Amino acid sequence: MMTEASGAPRRSDATKAAILEAARERFAADGYERATIRAIARDANIDPSMVMRYYGNKEGLFAAASEIDLRLPALGALPGKHIGAVLVAHFLDRWEEDDVLTGLLRVGVTNEAGAERMRAVFAEQLGPIAAGVCPDPADAPRRAALTASQILGMALARYVLRIAPAASMSRDEVIAWLAPTVQRYLTAERP
Repeated sequence: MMTEASGAPRRSDATKAAILEAARERFAADGYERATIRAIARDANIDPSMVMRYYGNKEGLFAAASEIDLRLPALGALPGKHIGAVLVAHFLDRWEEDDVLTGLLRVGVTNEAGAERMRAVFAEQLGPIAAGVCPDPADAPRRAALTASQILGMALARYVLRIAPAASMSRDEVIAWLAPTVQRYLTAERP
């Protein structure tokens, strides 16, 4: 077996990765309350004590499993009038390709640890975007929160609750409806 110094991953890294993958899938499928350490360990083909060894408890595991990079696009070089459309399109892509985001949203509406994680993700990642494009950077937290309300509201309606017709609207329709509002929240003068 190669050592860490030679560049090969250690067995513990592979175990942690298996635990996190199983946890993400289980939290997305079952939500925070119903997901169990035993089920996650079974899915990862390891003993439950290993989950506890690496993550301490279910909250610690959830925090690690819900580390999400929204991979927000750089908006600096973009013409200002396209910011809303680019962000809405980006979030649609992220929701449609990443079940972890949907799982985190489900957990966030039913569990305080999930809600806190969702708040942190959006504050840490969307906040700087808002500060970079809004007329008054001091207003960025408010603008980021309003933008998140639109993005998360559509995600809840479309991907979790599957409310018609939000769930069946085309991508272009969703962008056409949401982009002007997101654009206004981020770039318009304060009312």
